[in-house]
Amino acid sequence: MLNKSADVCRIYMPPDANSLLCVADHCLKSTNYINVIVSDKQKHLQYLTMEQAIAHCTKGLSIWPQASNDDGAEPDVVIASAGDIPTKEALAAITMLREHFPSLKMRFINVVDLFKLTPSTEHPHGLSDRDFDSLFTEDKPIVFNFHGYPSMIHRLTYRRTNHKNLHVRGYKEKGNINTPLDLAIRNQIDRFSIAIDVIDRVPALRVAGAHFKEKLRDMQIECQSYAYENGIDKPEVDQWTWPGNK
Repeated sequence: MLNKSADVCRIYMPPDANSLLCVADHCLKSTNYINVIVSDKQKHLQYLTMEQAIAHCTKGLSIWPQASNDDGAEPDVVIASAGDIPTKEALAAITMLREHFPSLKMRFINVVDLFKLTPSTEHPHGLSDRDFDSLFTEDKPIVFNFHGYPSMIHRLTYRRTNHKNLHVRGYKEKGNINTPLDLAIRNQIDRFSIAIDVIDRVPALRVAGAHFKEKLRDMQIECQSYAYENGIDKPEVDQWTWPGNK
């Protein structure tokens, strides 16, 4: 799809059901476009009200204030996601990082319309360089959790100012018949890998976060062992909910 004309191609990755409804409504009403919607068939968490989903999908990507704590300041790290499972795992990683590093300034950006990542000179949905730099910063580490091949995100953003600090987690052709979390761990898009990546990328945490990194790796091993022995993910993982939904 990336090789097709920018005049007709659109790719959407809604993070929850309300976003999916908004995207589907838009696509079904459109004409003369090739619309691709990437969505899981399984039940997932609901993060946005319908009003929030409409606003989010209209913009194509946005900062989620409920998952960010950098309002009025520069973030230490930008965590981004595109896709339902990557969004859930990124939010779970943010929850763990908040608990262990309360002073860490994190900005969470969810991307629905993938072509928002491209320059406005290359695609009608693309962001201007100024808007992109405002959202993703010019020099802070970006950890991007993606429902697809990492190279796709790099291809869309290679001309951006902060591309050198963009680190994409995505599908690596790993796994077969696995539990959802085990499959995520094998492809390094799980909450533990994302949290570890943040610790590695934020200079202030590279040494201070060593003990927590070890704990995260232990949790990874524990979750995989449980899945192998029981054929399902641990209940506390499978039934995890975003605190903002409570």
